[in-house]
Amino acid sequence: MKIKLIIPALLFILITGCNNQDPGLEADVEIPVSVDDIKLKSIEEYINTTGTVYPVVDVELKSEIPARYYLEENPATGRKWELGDRVSKGSLIARLEDEEYENNVKLELHELNLELAKSKLEKQESLYEKGGVTLNDLKQSGYDYANAQISVKNARIQMEKMNITSPFDAVITGLPYYTQGSEIETGKTIAGLMDYKKMMLDINLPERYINDISTGKEVRITNYALPGDTLNGRISQLSPAINPETRTFKGKIEINNPGLKLRPGMFVKADIITSRADSAIVIPKDIILSRQRGMTVFVVEKGVARERVIQTGLENNESVQVLRGLEPNERVVSDGFETLSHNARVKILK
Repeated sequence: MKIKLIIPALLFILITGCNNQDPGLEADVEIPVSVDDIKLKSIEEYINTTGTVYPVVDVELKSEIPARYYLEENPATGRKWELGDRVSKGSLIARLEDEEYENNVKLELHELNLELAKSKLEKQESLYEKGGVTLNDLKQSGYDYANAQISVKNARIQMEKMNITSPFDAVITGLPYYTQGSEIETGKTIAGLMDYKKMMLDINLPERYINDISTGKEVRITNYALPGDTLNGRISQLSPAINPETRTFKGKIEINNPGLKLRPGMFVKADIITSRADSAIVIPKDIILSRQRGMTVFVVEKGVARERVIQTGLENNESVQVLRGLEPNERVVSDGFETLSHNARVKILK
């Protein structure tokens, strides 16, 4: 009699327990997954391009007269100037000597004439106030003084050709070798100088982007040899014309390179930022599944995977902005979602 009463009771418990379960819940197997907590962050939408950078200022200093060549010392090292040395504006790199040239310039004679002309002008001005000389005499003294000034200025310009100095802060990128005291001809290269604290990048972009890009747009610059360093740039110039053969338009990017990490001639990747959103829900692009009803992701709620349809906004190569379908602090499945189904039980690995 007791056995008959126990059997109906067990059947009732089993039936009641089954009825309380979610009809789509898979209770037997826990699928291992990894999850990320959804945090608000910023996202940038950008256009990728590549190219070779070059310095804004790149010059070669050449000899303007035939003379004897003497390479000067770098004050910072006490050695003769070398490739890669940094030079300040006005630094003396090399000196040229030629006595005959100096004699022909006659700088000292012109300076003496200037002193005499100045003294005579001052005397004539004093006499003119007292009526001792005519106005024409005063004007002639002024004319002689002005000519003397021009002669001194021209002579100094000629003498400056004997000193090869840096016209700006730069790095020595070229330094041909000449024996100290050897005769060099006019037009010989003395030094190559570059100022690459600012760099330029020429770009060619598909015409479909012509309305997305304007001058002043921010650009992120990375180099494959320096993957951890990102430099800032901006669009400085854009052509309004489309090349009918390539269907592209040209532009220039100006890059700030304060630490001189980026070297002239390097190949770089440029991300031109076209849009930006702050305090947005951003998820990895590769965790989104394409379903018949739209784009979906999986979130974990109380150990169960729930599939969510989402609406997206800005996107780039790695990330996507989610406009609808997710909330901050939810946990989205970042690994193991490929085999998931809605309401599957999961085991979180990390």
